[in-house]
Amino acid sequence: MPETKACGFLIVTGNPIESFLLMRHKDRWDLPKGHVDPGEDEMTCALRELEEETGIKAKDIEVDPDFRFTLQYVVHYKKRMGGVTALKTAVYFLARLTKKVELNLTEHQGAEWFPWNPPHAIQEQTIDPLLAAVAEHVSR
Repeated sequence: MPETKACGFLIVTGNPIESFLLMRHKDRWDLPKGHVDPGEDEMTCALRELEEETGIKAKDIEVDPDFRFTLQYVVHYKKRMGGVTALKTAVYFLARLTKKVELNLTEHQGAEWFPWNPPHAIQEQTIDPLLAAVAEHVSR
């Protein structure tokens, strides 16, 4: 089975966390993330995708150096990769917004800041496990 990798961020506000950002697709919530380009490392990919999809720049965030969360799941790409089924690895980093920014959405129908109130039940396959891992991480 072909494999793909995508990297992205969970962006939060406040210390302790007050809210987190999710992006709206037509049928689900997602995070700012995207596929790794050839020769690109995970963090570079995540920062590039964050800016491309939200307008949030690296200078607007503080990355938590101790958090990295990975998920693997099977996806069927309708357009990308010519309609193949692949094993996708998604790598997520955690970052805190350090100043107010105006979102500039380029690939999503909308975005919303959700209140931080674990446990969360938003999207069982990807978002809920990530949020649970963040909740555990920040409680240490």
